[in-house]
Amino acid sequence: MRRLLQIATSVALAPPLYVLLVGLGVGSLGWNLVATLLNPVLPAEVGRTLGRRAISGAYRTFWTVATLTGMMRIDARCLDALRDEPGLILTANHPTMLDALLMVARLPRSACIMKATLMRNVFLGGGAKMARYICNDSAHTMIRLAVEDLRRGGQLVVFPEGTRTVSSPLNAFRPGVTLIAKLAQAPIQTVFIDTDSPYLGKGWPLWRVPPLPLVFTLRLGQRFAPMQDSALLMQQLEHYFRHTLRTEKETQRTPHPPARGAA
Repeated sequence: MRRLLQIATSVALAPPLYVLLVGLGVGSLGWNLVATLLNPVLPAEVGRTLGRRAISGAYRTFWTVATLTGMMRIDARCLDALRDEPGLILTANHPTMLDALLMVARLPRSACIMKATLMRNVFLGGGAKMARYICNDSAHTMIRLAVEDLRRGGQLVVFPEGTRTVSSPLNAFRPGVTLIAKLAQAPIQTVFIDTDSPYLGKGWPLWRVPPLPLVFTLRLGQRFAPMQDSALLMQQLEHYFRHTLRTEKETQRTPHPPARGAA
C-alpha cells in the first residue's frame, strides 16, 4: 500500500515538476541574454553584485515554489547564518546536479567554480560571466581569480569531488581548494548535502521521473582553518568527509533494538 501511494504521488507531482524545470530554463535563458547585454557596460563590481544576487534570487524562488507545491522538501536554513560572512570557502559533497542551486540560493554573495563548457552554455554563460563566476579551464587562473574574489569579500562554493558522486560515500577529492584557502587565508566551512533521492545524480537523465517529493537537507560540519601545508589539509578534509558520510550510512543500516518492554 505504501509503495502504491508513493507511485501515485510521483505520478501526480511529475507534471508540475517538469513545468517548473521548464520555467527555470526559460527564465535562465532570458536572464542570460539580458546579462550578456549589460555585462560590457556595467562597472565590474556592480555587475558582480547584481549578477550574484539575481542568480541567488532566481534559485531561491525556484525552491520556494517547489516546496509550496509539495514537489520538494528542503531544509537549507543552516546556510542563512553564513550569508553575510566575507572571505569564506564552502565545500560540500556532490550527490546531484541540484547541489550548487541549493547552496547559491541561500548565499547571494557567493561564486561557483564552473566547467568551461558550462561557462559557454546559453542558459548559464552570460549570467555566470556577469557574476564573475570562476572558470576551471586553467588551474593557475582559477586559483588566482578565486583568491582575488575571497580577498574582495566574496564567498566561494566548491565541490572538491569535481563531479557528482559515483563512488560511495564520495569520489576522491581534486586538489585546489586548500591551496586557495592558504593563499587567501580563508577558512573552509564544510557542508553536508543529504538526500534520499537518486534524481539528477550521475547517470540519471533529466527526463526520468523520480520518486516524489524530493527531500534535501543541508547541515554544517566542521570548519577548517587554512594551513601552510595545503596538501596535508586536503587529506584531512577528504578524510573528514569520507569518515562522516560512511559512519552515518552505517548508522542508518544498523537495526535499532526493540524498546524495553515491547512485545
